[in-house]
Amino acid sequence: MKKVLLAVAGLLIAGVSFGQTKWGIIAGPQFSSFTTKADNVSKETSDLTTNLRAGITVDIPLAEEFYIGTGLLYSGRGGKESPVKVNLSYLQVPVNFLFKPEVGTGKLNLGVGPYFAYGVGGKYKATINNVEVTTKAFDDEAGTGKLKKFDAGLGIVAGYELPVGLYLGLNADLGLVNAYDNTDNGRSWKNTSFGVSVGYKF
Repeated sequence: MKKVLLAVAGLLIAGVSFGQTKWGIIAGPQFSSFTTKADNVSKETSDLTTNLRAGITVDIPLAEEFYIGTGLLYSGRGGKESPVKVNLSYLQVPVNFLFKPEVGTGKLNLGVGPYFAYGVGGKYKATINNVEVTTKAFDDEAGTGKLKKFDAGLGIVAGYELPVGLYLGLNADLGLVNAYDNTDNGRSWKNTSFGVSVGYKF
């Protein structure tokens, strides 16, 4: 994760030298779930939970209409699988290859690329016999349910940027890393999320 952050820092520093670099802020609801699988058991996908996705974005120009879209985001993830609700908090660095053609008076934003995330907090919550039990998802106390703090996958963004700087967009993240810390018996956990964003680019 440190190498990823250093690489992004290098991109940001390089981007400062370009006059067309676009900084921005975004925020919006994010709907997330997780998919688990164990040996000889079919995949199971949890119910959705509503979280928050927000942070700072930077569009660094590569060529006319082409940019690298990166930044630092807070990304809430998790899901519900009765009687357990999972809430996970990540700091996320996207590295999207953006195409921004002029459409109407503004610019269309279409992007795809990898993301890298680091877990900064997570909890399993369950109500059993009217008693709420909470366990930290990234700690040893979670036992076989312990998750790795590192996550990565593929991100997709689509949006529209108005001349005044207002940005409206959609986003989706598909986890590609097995987030389980213990992968005995072919166990796997993968995060998935999608959401909408409102922001401002300047």
